[in-house]
Amino acid sequence: MTAPTRVLVCDDQVLIRTGFATIIDAQPDLEVVGECGDGRAAVDLARRLDPDVVVMDVRMPVLDGIEATRLLAGAGVEHPVKVLVVTTFNLDEYVYEALRAGASGFLLKDAPAAQLLNGIRTVASGAALLAPEVTRQLVGRYAARIRPTESAPGDTALTPRELEVLRLIANGLSNGEIAATLVISQETVKTYVSRLLAKLGLRDRVQAVVYAYRNGLVT
Repeated sequence: MTAPTRVLVCDDQVLIRTGFATIIDAQPDLEVVGECGDGRAAVDLARRLDPDVVVMDVRMPVLDGIEATRLLAGAGVEHPVKVLVVTTFNLDEYVYEALRAGASGFLLKDAPAAQLLNGIRTVASGAALLAPEVTRQLVGRYAARIRPTESAPGDTALTPRELEVLRLIANGLSNGEIAATLVISQETVKTYVSRLLAKLGLRDRVQAVVYAYRNGLVT
């Protein structure tokens, strides 16, 4: 049998942390290997326990979730850990920064339990979790703040079609929606996504969204 996905839960609210852990541990393919209430403890525990996924809150004492994510999954980390950020979106203005710090995706705390479980499994599989509807909320709310002040470089190394796909990803479209928009198959969309990620040296769709906004490719 395949070993269960090992999960570390980090949230400073005990009830939420316990609730997440209970939901996760009830699944035969998931296992909670640790819990903690601040970012520093999350970093220490993750390095000691080597979980497959860290479920990370943003606002916490000692060290916030953004800095903890950067230490665990940011650029230059030798053995990055997959981090799934869970947040009360209306309060947390720095979710975008968590994605820049290396998070593989994020969910809202009021999401149904099934979405949390799917999110953990998705991130553990190596895919990014950036729900289109949440992406639209994120970029719609923070686009003015995250758009660069200087002009983007003209040469992105992408073909016109790859650039078009990148812009659609950044606007929160799923592969199916991109396929319908461009009148191509979903398999073709996946090929374009893989190519543009490889050309730009990006890990996943989350980083693609960040790249697009930082480089002014989305208006």
